[in-house]
Amino acid sequence: MPYDPSAFPPFAVTVDLVVLTVRRHALCALAVRRGEPPFQGRWALPGGFVRADEDLAQAAARELAEETGLQAHDPGAPAQDYGAHLEQLATYGDPDRDPRMRVVSVAHLALAPDLPAPTAGGDASNARWAPVDELLQQGGYGRDGEPVAPLAFDHARILSDGVERARSKIEYSSLATAFCPAEFTVGELRRVYEAVWGVALDPRNFHRKVTGTPGFLVPTGGTTTRQGGRPAQLFRAGGATLLNPPMLRPEV
Repeated sequence: MPYDPSAFPPFAVTVDLVVLTVRRHALCALAVRRGEPPFQGRWALPGGFVRADEDLAQAAARELAEETGLQAHDPGAPAQDYGAHLEQLATYGDPDRDPRMRVVSVAHLALAPDLPAPTAGGDASNARWAPVDELLQQGGYGRDGEPVAPLAFDHARILSDGVERARSKIEYSSLATAFCPAEFTVGELRRVYEAVWGVALDPRNFHRKVTGTPGFLVPTGGTTTRQGGRPAQLFRAGGATLLNPPMLRPEV
């Protein structure tokens, strides 16, 4: 039988972004308050519709730049030149996930070092970095005492999936360095692991593991006192993408 496009219902494609950073020793996600229906006034993940002339990666990179000013990581660029790590997370296609029409969302995960306060754009009336545990609360009250409404659409599920992806990947990959500046101390890297995993780690054991894992960290030859105390050695990310042995997440 010949192919008949009219036999299939139309639907739209969007990209949603789980943008994670570590601020004040807490894992935070970028949230925007919706300025238009549906879910007007509710917090949501940043994102938007895919344009007719762009593929999914281009749409995600465009939304990332519009919402944060960051450029997606170019794997061929020097370490000090790239912006956020950006990867495809999962696809969400429940027929009822958007009350406007049938919408399929291809979510992406972005990781970046501590970022400045965001500026709202598009149909977002406000934007902020919020601790992920606060955003994932279904009702209840936030740290400021204000009531917390569930995230719009199915964004709580998307955010939860993105957080778990980040928690899992820093076990066996060097992805934790994406939360760090170009040069960082072992203590700063440890605080990334603690924020993402939500656990306290023994400083000496952590230092021994990360400095003993081939290709994970490379000394820069410099030191810093920005954390206070004695000068601490500075490192940059090494070339390893997989950690052997892995950094196993402690059981809580």
